[in-house]
Amino acid sequence: MHATMKFEGIIDEILEKAVKSGLAKTKAEALRLGVLELNSKYHLIRNTEALEDLEDLAEAKRISKLIKEGKMKLYTEEEFRKRRG
Repeated sequence: MHATMKFEGIIDEILEKAVKSGLAKTKAEALRLGVLELNSKYHLIRNTEALEDLEDLAEAKRISKLIKEGKMKLYTEEEFRKRRG
């Protein structure tokens, strides 16, 4: 489905913050995440395995972006054990 939408006010602010914070790469991606969350809350579609795959992919993209920006770090098993004590 292709659609053109214009958002103003609080909806646009929320989408903008989702992008700036790294939760989503674009406003369209933020909308997709919102739709998935809507389904997660209200169980509109029951094919949870496919939905979980989409959610996992979105989360992996978000984490990858944070790592590239230096806002998150990956640790080796040895580094992790040292940090945990």
